[in-house]
Amino acid sequence: MPLRLPPLSALRFFEAAARLRSFKLAAAELNVTPSAVSHGIVALEQSLGVDLFVREPRGLSLTPEGELYLPYVAEAFALIAIGTQRLPDRRAHRTISVSCAPTLASRWLLPALSAFRARWPNLGVSVDTSQRQVAFPVDGFDFAIRLSRGPVAGAAWTRLFGESLVPVGSPAYLDTLRADDGRIDLRRATLIHVDSASEDWPAWLDAAGPAAADGIVTAGGLRFDTIQLAFEAAAMGLGVAIGRRPLADRDLAARVLVAASDRVVAAQTAYWLVCAEGAEDRPDLAVFRQWLLDEARTLTRAAPLSA
Repeated sequence: MPLRLPPLSALRFFEAAARLRSFKLAAAELNVTPSAVSHGIVALEQSLGVDLFVREPRGLSLTPEGELYLPYVAEAFALIAIGTQRLPDRRAHRTISVSCAPTLASRWLLPALSAFRARWPNLGVSVDTSQRQVAFPVDGFDFAIRLSRGPVAGAAWTRLFGESLVPVGSPAYLDTLRADDGRIDLRRATLIHVDSASEDWPAWLDAAGPAAADGIVTAGGLRFDTIQLAFEAAAMGLGVAIGRRPLADRDLAARVLVAASDRVVAAQTAYWLVCAEGAEDRPDLAVFRQWLLDEARTLTRAAPLSA
């Protein structure tokens, strides 16, 4: 007798909404409307005869029945995704899907891709810079590159490279901050902040020590949501941003940006390559993974920074 299953589309809505704790975020991830997610889950609840979510003004939470059901649904989708990945694929053209933060993509991944395509022209690459949370292998991504203090359970993590933090600004702007002894007085600078960065001015000031941080006020200044915009604002002379090496190395080498301090501190976070367990079983993914690791090693051989 065939198994009686709820509608698979409704199960997909449930898995995404339960993982993200939001109908709106689930709808954005699945490229449907929030109304479609809500109606699909209501139909699923009616089919099962239980409530899966507690809907409150402050947010969404799972009922005990929903908490019980979620691991089974998530595992089922994961198994389908893994089985699909492991099917033999003899198509001449394949696409490798990568989730990557926008600044890292524009400053490292994209410039290197021409060399990859020259060596492996039949391997296509799709890059997503939305920075949304990725669940392996359900979301369809082969890889994600994430900034983290360390590996997180549930996927295979490989460290690519760390970052070094140093204040940077345009040469002309920094000249306006020079004291009589030639040093740059950051107390007079407009600080450029990145709201989405886990380590920014507070991290550099803490690591640089009391002498470097004395008198610098972090309140106010300019705020942006991406590292790229902060770099561009600093290059335009709008203030001083925290430069992240090696991402800022190209601008530092061209003197579009100049170090505003001789205090270069190591970030506690690093960039990690994340993939589903067993992804290396696919030859095309194994090739791309090794290429990324080789590129990361090349990137970290940058010349020492002179302030």
